[in-house]
Amino acid sequence: MERLDALLAAVVPADDKERADLALMRAQCTLLPEPLSCSQPAAHFTGSAVVTDGTRVVLVKHRKLGRWLQPGGHVEPVDGDDLLATALREAEEETGCRVVPHPGAPRPLDVDVHPIPSRGTEPAHLHLDVRFLVLTDTPEALRGDPQESSNVRWFELDEAIHRAASPELKRLLSKARAVLGV
Repeated sequence: MERLDALLAAVVPADDKERADLALMRAQCTLLPEPLSCSQPAAHFTGSAVVTDGTRVVLVKHRKLGRWLQPGGHVEPVDGDDLLATALREAEEETGCRVVPHPGAPRPLDVDVHPIPSRGTEPAHLHLDVRFLVLTDTPEALRGDPQESSNVRWFELDEAIHRAASPELKRLLSKARAVLGV
């Protein structure tokens, strides 16, 4: 897991929550037999992205949670154990926009650990989310994935930050704003 260790080593925590999450993620890297596999029952790493066209960001209204969030999800074999590849794939699947890593953004931009409630036979577990800023040159391609979300749309950063349901999403969007300079 050298790639994962290197990603986590690059994180500059913005607050105490992110600092604690980073410490937990580093510990889970060594404790979990397969940290990137969603087959790990207690916790696993995920990748997500703030999609921007340079001034606006995309949020998706998560179908299961009913909240506006950045696109993201589980690592799949096609990602080659690369969380940036996961974030890029998930962003494209959930928004329909072609995306690339933002050239001026730290990689990763942010990290967050959040609980996922139990559903059906799936036990409650933690998502160890590594977050990136990605850029699209096809904002007009925006379309939702009805399997994942009930809505998807562009937001000006002020409105996105206002709609953010958690301090961690507000922090992530504020970091995106600092990179974009808007």
